[in-house]
Amino acid sequence: MMNVAPRAAAPAPELRDIVYDLIVKYTESQLWNPTTNRQDKVKLRSYQGRGVNPGAPFVGPQIEVYPGQTVRMTQHNELPADSTCPVRGGSANVPHCFNGTNLHTHGLWINPSGNSDNVLISVNPGIQFQYEYNIPPDHPAGTFWYHSHRHGSTALQVSSGMAGALVVRGTRPPTPSANGDIDTLLKPISGQPFTERVLVFQQIQYACRNADGSIKRNPDNTYKCDPGDVGGVEDYDQFGPGTWPNSGRFTSINGAVLGRLQGAEAGKVERWRMVHGGVRDSIALQFRKRAPGAAEPAGLRTAAAQAFVDTNCTGAPVPYHLVAADGLTMAAATRTQVAVLQPGYRWDALVVFPEPGDYCVLDNASTSGGNINQNLRPTQLLGTVRVGGSAVTGDLTDYLKTQLLAAAAANMPQDVRTRVTAEISDGLKLTSFIPHPDINEFTGTQTLTFNIDVSQINEVFFEIDGQPYDGNRIDRTLKLGGVDEWTLRSNLASHPFHIHVNPFQVVKIIAPDGTTDVSAPGAVDNFARDSSGNPVIDPQYPGLKGVWKDTLLVKNFAAGPRGQYTVVIRTRYERYIGDFVLHCHILDHEDQGMMQNIRIAIPDGRGGVAASHH
Repeated sequence: MMNVAPRAAAPAPELRDIVYDLIVKYTESQLWNPTTNRQDKVKLRSYQGRGVNPGAPFVGPQIEVYPGQTVRMTQHNELPADSTCPVRGGSANVPHCFNGTNLHTHGLWINPSGNSDNVLISVNPGIQFQYEYNIPPDHPAGTFWYHSHRHGSTALQVSSGMAGALVVRGTRPPTPSANGDIDTLLKPISGQPFTERVLVFQQIQYACRNADGSIKRNPDNTYKCDPGDVGGVEDYDQFGPGTWPNSGRFTSINGAVLGRLQGAEAGKVERWRMVHGGVRDSIALQFRKRAPGAAEPAGLRTAAAQAFVDTNCTGAPVPYHLVAADGLTMAAATRTQVAVLQPGYRWDALVVFPEPGDYCVLDNASTSGGNINQNLRPTQLLGTVRVGGSAVTGDLTDYLKTQLLAAAAANMPQDVRTRVTAEISDGLKLTSFIPHPDINEFTGTQTLTFNIDVSQINEVFFEIDGQPYDGNRIDRTLKLGGVDEWTLRSNLASHPFHIHVNPFQVVKIIAPDGTTDVSAPGAVDNFARDSSGNPVIDPQYPGLKGVWKDTLLVKNFAAGPRGQYTVVIRTRYERYIGDFVLHCHILDHEDQGMMQNIRIAIPDGRGGVAASHH
């Protein structure tokens, strides 16, 4: 799978095992509520322990690791006993076991079995369990993350903040015969430090409740917490279509609601490692300069967010360049003004602010088919960036190219410097840093269709291929060494497809007309319509052809085939055998049945797979 160079000699600190204790417990703290202009008291399940910022207790510690290292993470479940977590019995797809947990390292190419990336176990209250993640020496460097993944309570725990960034650092420069890590290009040079920011976006959808257990609401139906109330995430009535925008909550960045990012300087190239660690919102990231003297967002309600942005965030969109998708370096730095993050996505972007001042970090207005809430949502303010320094002139793509060429001259080994320089000069190509070779062949095919069955009165079934999840059923047995082409569709609504262990490459994404490949560079995806019947452009698919990912939205902007897209991807099954899952990354959908069990097995030499022997 990998075509990166062998692991370079690591400094002594990198040779040690990475050891973390994640204490899973209820944490009492506060979250800023811009609507009321005060802190709300909350009590949420969280990760505590070394590396947790006391000022942001609902973001897990950032884990950093190098290829070839072992990460040992011990979970100490200190949550109270849980009557919804029976020893046996009950439906697996009714939310349950709210205080049982486990851990998933989202996007890592590691063993899914035993005490590695095994999400088919439950670490129950009072139990401690050590996960051991052996990161292979040829693992790509990149931006990954981890989160709880206990079927039946995944959404409830992740939306409480049980998630954190996991960064695999790279020390391998390209060689004449193998690709390297983009980290070796983006090392500080004279006048250009290539500062890095790791940003975890979360939707912590806490609610306060009345004496009868119902959610307290304002007259406009948004969530309400009175002074003295304590908010929490304690039931699945807090999830469902439209619940996040209707709640009136704001997406947080590194635990801060409408926070301010400091330390940026105009003309300095920053690497933004962005993780969508939330459950129920689509983020369309955009930067605009704030107007001089712009108001601060005190008392801002979500319903008034678009008017606030129109009045105060008046600058033109700042272009930036995407260099990695879901942790995997792309074929070229791709210019954009909006990058769409669905739940589970990561984007690495090179960001250059052209002049000093304050900038708005925005979740841009989205189409109904382009976001998982299936609504036309106005622009939301996520936070601001304070930028110092001196202005730079000219086109930002040309400016970035100049900085990357200088980095190549300073950081690349002499035997590949000319090659890397030529690639950057030719359209900001990153050919020498791509971790996976293209998949130009396949040995088998797979099809998958998401569906929400609402045909029965007062019943909703979340299904893949017409069946809800069954923990005792292996839905697909795949052959180690095989290469499959998958065709993905959704019959109702849009669903982010995520498969554990092995990433996939996008082959094509066909629009509802049956012919237009909207993943091609320069394609226009304008098949959805607004309330007036006018075409609405969705920016998230164009340019994805050939990109490697582990999570991808399978879109349908209408019930049935009229709004259905066809997503075609290819993936290799290499090195690891065992059982793991694929699922919709709207995590309350996963908890309620939109998941399948996958088994990778060794070939038997006769065209099938070998049976297990004990």
